[in-house]
Order: sequence, then structure tokens, then C-alpha cells
Amino acid sequence: MSSILVSCKNKSGAEKHYLPALRGAGWDGPIVLLAPGDPEPDLDGISGLLLTGGNDIHPRHWDAAEAVHPKAEVDVDRDAIEIPLIRAAWDRNLPVLGICRGEQILNVALGGSMIQDIPEHYGCEPTRHQHGTPDSPDMHHRVQLAPGSRLRALLGEDVFLVNSRHHQALRRVAPGLVAVGWHLDTTHPATGPLIEAVEAADPARWVFGVQWHPENLIHLKGPAGDAARDLFAAFVAALGSSS
Repeated sequence: MSSILVSCKNKSGAEKHYLPALRGAGWDGPIVLLAPGDPEPDLDGISGLLLTGGNDIHPRHWDAAEAVHPKAEVDVDRDAIEIPLIRAAWDRNLPVLGICRGEQILNVALGGSMIQDIPEHYGCEPTRHQHGTPDSPDMHHRVQLAPGSRLRALLGEDVFLVNSRHHQALRRVAPGLVAVGWHLDTTHPATGPLIEAVEAADPARWVFGVQWHPENLIHLKGPAGDAARDLFAAFVAALGSSS
């Protein structure tokens, strides 16, 4: 039976926060957890890839001359595992869902770049995108989705509240991806509004990335909880059609 591969910072965190979202969405098959220190995974028998949240990406992966920002906490071990993994999954046309760091590393692996510190770049207060915890999500700001996007069609909402726990954001969107969600109140004259979601430009690919943490919202009532459940349900449905 095919499996979901979940790349994570640590397996206990993934088991607590991400696996219930997959099970709740109807996935009853095997789930393989991948963390730093594990052997390189074999994608034979893998039907989809979930990239979870975590620490920052080293800037050398988009610009060899860019220094690590003083506020960045890079995870070079996950970078080393996930970048080739994403490219291999892309080559196989596997469904991929990236969450928070997962959205970011998806973008970087496919040729995009990052803003290393949101407050510095956007000139906003340091806490604007740093609220709540996995166990106590703070529904802090609204996300605007592109009306004609596939993500909008999957989630059934144009605008809804999300939780927010990140200090980096996408700058240049990778070839093959397109931005489809934004926080319109965090904007810069050169780079535009902060990107909150991306999807594959090719509609034949099921590849999505979101900057918020839907795994923490699946138990909520209302549009945010509905959108979170719909996202995982769509991922599981894509796995079934690809296996």
C-alpha cells in the first residue's frame, strides 16, 4: 500500500500535530516520518509528500553571497534532506503540501528566494506574524486568496482568518509556482504584499504551499477550521488519485 512521506523537524511533533490532520482527512494508510539523521528516503511506494513547519532555510540556497540574517535560525540538516527530496517528488509529479517552512523550502528548492526577516523588510512591528502556539493558535490576520486560483476552489473561501508564526516570507516565487494568497496589510513597494500561499502553475500538478498552520486549526468551527480541513482532505484525495 502506498504511503505519505512527512518531512519534519522531530517525529514527536509531527505525530502530535500533523498526523491527526491526515487521519482526520481520511488517510488510513501508512505514514513515513522523515527527520534529520534518517537515511535518504526511497520514493518508491510514496504517494505524496507533506513538508512541515520548522526553522529557517540557509540563504546560500538562493544566493551564495547573502549572509544569514542575525535573527535567522537556519536548519541546514533539513535543507540538505528536503531540497533534493522536493526536486525528486516534483520529477515524479507527486502531490506535495508545504506548510510554513514547508512552503518556503518548496519555493527555494524549485528556484525561488526568501525575505529573511519580515519586520526589517516590511517595516512592521516585530510581532505582526508571530502569535500563538501549536496548542493555542491565535487567529491573527486575514489571508486573501486569488479568486480564480485552484486553492480558492479547494478551500471555498476568498478571505479567512489564519494563525501566523513566522518571521520569513517568500520573495521571488519559483518557476513552476504562482502566488495565490497574500496578507494585504503587510506590503512593500518593491516586493508587494506578503505572500501567504502558492500553487503549481501547471494544473496537472497537485502542489500547494501555505504560510499558516492549518494542522492547528482542524478542530475549529467556522471558515478557518473549514479551510484547514478542506486542505488536508484535498491532499488525501489527491493521494488516492495518484496511487
